[in-house]
Amino acid sequence: MSTLDEIVDTAEIIVSCGSGGVGKTTSAAAIALHAASIGKRVVVVTIDPARRLADAFGLVDGLTNDPTRVTVAVAPASDRDRDRDSAGTGELWAMMLDPAMTFDGLVRQYAASPERAERILANAFYRNIAGALSGTQEYMAAEKLYQLHRDERFDIVVVDTPPTRHALDFLDAPATLTRFINHRLFRLMMLPARGGMKVLNIAAQPVLRTIGKVVGGDVLADAIAFFQAFEGMEAGFRDRADAVSELLHSPVTRYVLVASARHDTVVEARYFAARLVESQLVVAAVVINRLQPRFGDITPAEALAAAEGVLATDPQLAAMWRNLAELRALADAEEAVIAPLLADADDDAVHRVPLLDSDVHDLDGLREIARHLFAP
Repeated sequence: MSTLDEIVDTAEIIVSCGSGGVGKTTSAAAIALHAASIGKRVVVVTIDPARRLADAFGLVDGLTNDPTRVTVAVAPASDRDRDRDSAGTGELWAMMLDPAMTFDGLVRQYAASPERAERILANAFYRNIAGALSGTQEYMAAEKLYQLHRDERFDIVVVDTPPTRHALDFLDAPATLTRFINHRLFRLMMLPARGGMKVLNIAAQPVLRTIGKVVGGDVLADAIAFFQAFEGMEAGFRDRADAVSELLHSPVTRYVLVASARHDTVVEARYFAARLVESQLVVAAVVINRLQPRFGDITPAEALAAAEGVLATDPQLAAMWRNLAELRALADAEEAVIAPLLADADDDAVHRVPLLDSDVHDLDGLREIARHLFAP
């Protein structure tokens, strides 16, 4: 059994991560499709606003912040899987994160009353931070992951993360939110509500006076009104952030690192792996996409020698041998590029996907990817 087989059999959350353009979305979709084919109820969520996931699943209307059932015949990816009793009984769902809608849902959940929730949702400061504040998208992605994990409709949640640096923000977001709620400036903003004050005198507070000069009095007034309405909700947000962080570090969550045979993507992948170690997490499996097929065991030198041997009698065959030599040299060069990334990985944790003859843009393409990922 390969590592990805074991992950699909035992994990409840699978996080696909890596730099941009290496096939994270495709890998996440293929893993989800395979899991459904062996009887799992799977939801795959993308944090990337592009339509790649919807297009791959043939969803012409796109994806929303709520899971959409993907109507497909979930055929097993290999003959081995056809023997499983649950094969063909799984379900496949997909969704695309909408951070603002997720944030709205949290406000409604933790507000003391529907009236207070609506007051927050209508606040100009809230509307700005819900869609634009740095880190909001990453935290809401972690929040949505938590919600989906607790949804009894699903056995596995597969997450397609943004590129490496933002994926790290996604992992750090719960702790970042907790630090913000515990920050003295946040507590200062909360003073009017906790002290029963109607108005916070901006001019009397040096920190707020400075902020007001920078962002403007109206903006700061909206911010203060938001924090006043937020009073009493911070405990719920803090507790949820702690629960999300615990889930991301739980054994039920497994991280699949996706890369390609390019120096820049390997550097990014190694950086991500090192950051996971710093966070006491591990890479459970590595996927290398778009590798040059090797075409047998002959070396480039042997292929060139064969070309020389037939050049006088069969120039066309000699050209074919030279072409094989070039392809094998390219494959060897790619192996040298990915070697540093794979140096500490077990052989069964490394999954190679060859360069296909066309781009993956539909379910048949995803099944082809899954066949390579879950090959015995």
